[in-house]
Amino acid sequence: QVQLVESGGGLVQAGGSLRLSCAASGRTFSSYAMGWFRQAPGKEREFVAVITRSGGSTYYADSVKGRFTISRDNAKITVYLQMNSLKPEDTAVYYCAASSGAPVTTLEYDYSYWGQGTQVTVSS
Repeated sequence: QVQLVESGGGLVQAGGSLRLSCAASGRTFSSYAMGWFRQAPGKEREFVAVITRSGGSTYYADSVKGRFTISRDNAKITVYLQMNSLKPEDTAVYYCAASSGAPVTTLEYDYSYWGQGTQVTVSS
């Protein structure tokens, strides 16, 4: 069982930066690939980024590639999402999630545990 709590969301102007954190509970954090997803108003939740158990590999959605960076600190049982050059279209609720299956997956159903989400609003 893993519990996930996101933080770091807020209101930022276009071009600005935010860093999201996702703190996990449990001693098996390093057994999970960790992903970030987001859901904008009126839209379906979409994949943003994923990092493997060791942190050695990452994968990003095309819409955020080059602007967002996912990382993890297994000692602190925390995963991060550094978001730079933010755009109004990045406005969404951001969720972190844990997957014990495939090492790199963009599919929601591969993730067993989800946080409650944190709101990110980018003003133009």
